[in-house]
Amino acid sequence: MTTNHTGSTHAARLPLYDATAEAASSVVIDRYSTSFGLASRLLTKDTREHIKNVYALVRVADEVVDGPATEAGLDPALARTVLDELEQDTERAMVHGFSVNPVVHAFARSARTTGFGAELTRPFFASMRMDLEQTEHDDSSFATYVYGSAEVVGLMCLRAFVYRAGRPTFDEAVLVDGARALGAAFQKVNFLRDLHADFEVLGRSYFPGVDVRTFDEATKHRLVADVQADLDTAARTVPLLPKDARNAVGLAHALFQELNDRIAATPAHRLITTRVRVPNPVKARLAAQVLAGRAPLRSRTVTTHQPGGPS
Repeated sequence: MTTNHTGSTHAARLPLYDATAEAASSVVIDRYSTSFGLASRLLTKDTREHIKNVYALVRVADEVVDGPATEAGLDPALARTVLDELEQDTERAMVHGFSVNPVVHAFARSARTTGFGAELTRPFFASMRMDLEQTEHDDSSFATYVYGSAEVVGLMCLRAFVYRAGRPTFDEAVLVDGARALGAAFQKVNFLRDLHADFEVLGRSYFPGVDVRTFDEATKHRLVADVQADLDTAARTVPLLPKDARNAVGLAHALFQELNDRIAATPAHRLITTRVRVPNPVKARLAAQVLAGRAPLRSRTVTTHQPGGPS
């Protein structure tokens, strides 16, 4: 193999590496998340690539602490080392614009383009480390965990949505609150969907004071109401987003609203043994409603109506 170190060669080869890294990140979201993959299709190509790049790194880091690394034979100490190295590589790539890890390279490219850095990645990796060290949470550690594992991801996505918009004509803090709330809602819904697996397989209990062995209707409805409050906060900010992001985030919101409604309608004793899902035909219906402008975002009162029925 011959290597040419001229500047012109570098200029010609970097775009190929960028495109390859982007393709690697696309594979991750396509394989791991049908809901996020569906919503991302409503974005413009440029924005969609940034969202996929964010999701891919988040997913890879999550896999270090949630199963595949253990199945490969990594003990917690080695998993911690791998996670630390991933964070170091990510920070270095955000500064210098290159990583030998295609997923990290693509993520760093998006971070540099849209304008965020270690102020968001450090809380994220700190929460990932909590999964290696902590099996239960109190109110304070739960808030810290959700901020780092989910809310900052919402903020990363927000940067991808608005970085081309220039100076906003509205209070940016409103959008920040909405992005954090939607990220928190996504995370809490997934905690509710994975109550049994988190406890029995991973030995974790995320919600403070909640024991899956004594999980009851009152506890379920309290947690569902908390998720609903986050969804309501997010709903009020979606109309402020650029149009393509408004549709994509609106669909993601609708999908998780449907999940929260289905969780509310699922008896507590079944929720700890069954992972609630949204059937593909319902996903398609929600997507059609969002595109047609017939799925208004509004505050909702949590009830135990039948999933998919009128609220």
